[in-house]
Amino acid sequence: MFDKEFKNETVIIRGERIGLGESKLIRIPIDRLPTGTLIEIPVYVFNGDKLGPTILLQGGLHGDETNSIELVRRMLIDKSYKIHRGCVIVVPVLNIFGFLDLSREMHGKDVNRSFPGSEKGSLASRLAYYLMKEITKNVDFAIDYHTGGAQRNNYPQIRYTPEDDKAKTLAGLFNAPFQFGSTLIAKSFRKECFKYDIPVIVYEGGESLRLEEFAIQEGINGTLRILKYFKMISANIKVPIENSAIEITKRSWIRSKVAGLFNAKVNNGDEVKKGQVLGFIADTYGETKFLVKAPKDGYIIAKNNFPIVNLGDPLFHIGS
Repeated sequence: MFDKEFKNETVIIRGERIGLGESKLIRIPIDRLPTGTLIEIPVYVFNGDKLGPTILLQGGLHGDETNSIELVRRMLIDKSYKIHRGCVIVVPVLNIFGFLDLSREMHGKDVNRSFPGSEKGSLASRLAYYLMKEITKNVDFAIDYHTGGAQRNNYPQIRYTPEDDKAKTLAGLFNAPFQFGSTLIAKSFRKECFKYDIPVIVYEGGESLRLEEFAIQEGINGTLRILKYFKMISANIKVPIENSAIEITKRSWIRSKVAGLFNAKVNNGDEVKKGQVLGFIADTYGETKFLVKAPKDGYIIAKNNFPIVNLGDPLFHIGS
């Protein structure tokens, strides 16, 4: 499956060459604040002594997805994860402007809907362009870390492109609690990489603007499983052995049929049965109480943590 020659003998980013056994921090200038302050994207390159795969670990494509940034940060500072074989390129925070603004977007545009980008386009478009041109051209595969948005908490899960056998294999190696094939989204990073036969798996865990220890640790553990499989890190590093990931084949959102105050009665990740009460929605005066029931057997793979809901708002993402 991964028997081709790997690319890491010499990695070139922004004109800088990183040879075998070398590590380097490269700062890619993106723009300046109105005050004149330069905004740069830090890119860490760890090239091992031996040939092996080159993997991109990318956090903060959406600036408010702090779990993705924190789990990458923790792997960076843990010196026990020294790369012996292959190369790891680490981008802790891609969307610097979104991070500063506590926003998913960059100046009103979603970077993950801006690929392949343009050298002369919007800031989001230029960021997408330079990510593909300077960084992604070097890699054999990538892990793109995300969280749920708008108070929606995603139970740790891996999404992969169904048509990509290598991506599905990587998903199995990562071994998150849940995994499923997800269709390619127009102008997304994953779809652009698919054009160039670069497998990308997307890790989703937790929610935006909130750190969740379980989701962070699951993301780290899954990444280490992949690095150990390719013998990129020491075999002595201990990674928890998990049960096999549950493959989700059908997914749907349970949406609110009334407006009011939402109270969930099940936890994220729970297995539920058809007809089971998952929560209720009450009006603010205590006169009505609408029960939310499971339409089918399955697992809760995401839930809405926001207590105030309107008609049609997503409440639970259920997979079977």
